[in-house]
Amino acid sequence: MEKAAAMLDRFGVEHEVRVLSAHKTPDEAIEFATAAAASGHGVIIAGAGKAAHLAGVMAAKSLLPVIGVPISASLDGMDALLSTVQMPTGIPVATVAVDGAANAALLAVAMLAIGDDELTSALADYRRELAEKTLAG
Repeated sequence: MEKAAAMLDRFGVEHEVRVLSAHKTPDEAIEFATAAAASGHGVIIAGAGKAAHLAGVMAAKSLLPVIGVPISASLDGMDALLSTVQMPTGIPVATVAVDGAANAALLAVAMLAIGDDELTSALADYRRELAEKTLAG
């Protein structure tokens, strides 16, 4: 998840890092999700391994977009991937690749850039840089 924080820093997006668990700290996780929008958060990124229910809990208790990052804690992350991606109809969680924290941050930036010309411009610059690096080999 450090890569998500680093990517958000790159774009100048304020963020908060919390260590929460759907199973070990459920009250705190629910409290965070319930208050996230009122606290000024625009998107929630939730990384979890194994049973990986954190993103689902966040989505169930918040109307904010939630991005799940399956973490490879066991079974090469397949257990976390399946737990994160198989949400029931009505409670969506956007899901990135196993250990895809940087992409989760980029997706969050894209969501936050809607209606924010400065952030949209920064994202476009980033994409141009990627293209240039790719073409340069």
